[in-house]
Amino acid sequence: MASANGPVAAAAPAARGSRRRSREFALQSLYQWLVTGHDAKDLCQQAAESKEFSRADKAHFEDLVRGVIENTSALHAGIQPFLDRPAQSLSPIEHALLLIGAYELMQAKDIPYRVAINEAVELAKSYGGTDGHKYVNGVLDKLAAQVRPLGWKSGSGT
Repeated sequence: MASANGPVAAAAPAARGSRRRSREFALQSLYQWLVTGHDAKDLCQQAAESKEFSRADKAHFEDLVRGVIENTSALHAGIQPFLDRPAQSLSPIEHALLLIGAYELMQAKDIPYRVAINEAVELAKSYGGTDGHKYVNGVLDKLAAQVRPLGWKSGSGT
């Protein structure tokens, strides 16, 4: 019985790892987009040329990059009430992470809200400023309460 569970147990972390890598590549691409304005097609092509890209979930990466760029206005409208300054004044890392998190919360309902928030926070800890992860967490937590009220409340214990 233990051997039958082995491949299943091994597949789950690999899938999570590929999603995390796709978010890392999306962060890099969206950072570049915020700074240079390159289009989604060029950003996706450039990321795919990286030798590390084979470990990422390509479909999720492309969905994030294209989805964020195509839905920027709606994503900004979602997060702006919870920001203490205009989104364009944020560091490009925190800005990109908030857009990724907002996209997953608002458009990718198959991703649990806790996963969307946690992934953005973990990336902020790795790539953002000293307390950027706290800011990202606070904004996305408030957004989750608004856009996923049933899932948010049931998951928070209230």
